[in-house]
Amino acid sequence: MHFMQSLQSAWKRNDSLVCVGLDPEPAKFPAHLRDAPDAVFEFCRAIVDVTADLVCAFKPQIAHFAALRAEESLERLIAHIHAHHPGVPVILDAKRGDIGSTAQHYASEAFDRYQADAVTLNPYLGRDSAQPFLDRADKGVILLCHTSNPGASDLQDLLVHQKNGESLPLYQHVAKIIARDWNIHGNCALVTGATWPQQLGEVRALVGNIPLLVPGIGAQGGDVEAVVRHGRTTDGTGLLISSSRAILYAGNDEHFAATAGVAARELRDTINTFRQG
Repeated sequence: MHFMQSLQSAWKRNDSLVCVGLDPEPAKFPAHLRDAPDAVFEFCRAIVDVTADLVCAFKPQIAHFAALRAEESLERLIAHIHAHHPGVPVILDAKRGDIGSTAQHYASEAFDRYQADAVTLNPYLGRDSAQPFLDRADKGVILLCHTSNPGASDLQDLLVHQKNGESLPLYQHVAKIIARDWNIHGNCALVTGATWPQQLGEVRALVGNIPLLVPGIGAQGGDVEAVVRHGRTTDGTGLLISSSRAILYAGNDEHFAATAGVAARELRDTINTFRQG
């Protein structure tokens, strides 16, 4: 199934805009798992299994696995999600960005090796760096636009002169060209941080119903109500509101997965109170 179709189905089926980020940090695992030989997979699988009916997507962060030499665990985790929770799309959070054959290999890594349904990309090398991903019409291409980190404004808010003589912040220029020129297969989405709700709203106004992946809720201080108010589409969807630490490490004992499920449900329900407002 096309990534966008899976996402739209999950929004409706699970009544959820929550995207759970899978960022394993063994030092934060419950004591009974820390020394287990397959701890990374077992921890993430437990989180997935208890939250799969509460989310619209899962987002494993590749560096968290690669730093632990756990790429094989990541492959098995994505395979587990597809086998046991079909219809919940998996976004590989890799933020790739390169050119030529390297970009083609990165696309193969994300979609053929890991079997991800979508991948995050850095668009700042231009369209040719994203083309091998854009060409995979059934896959999602989620491009950085205005990120959640404090330094985002260092570059992303710089003014770019347009052909008509106007000037736009760089992030708005990026949003416009992706929506206008890159999204020919309808498989693009944008990353817009929860910590910048006004900018998120400006991006929404520029790109119509293109989905927005929104990190920065919870530990980074993003406000749920502001994100939903500025970022939702007219039907109350259009967002993948990402939470990692606040869900993954909500508990640290043998009941950690159940506690994570409670945290995911609470976030989903909080988001839903603002969706139709």
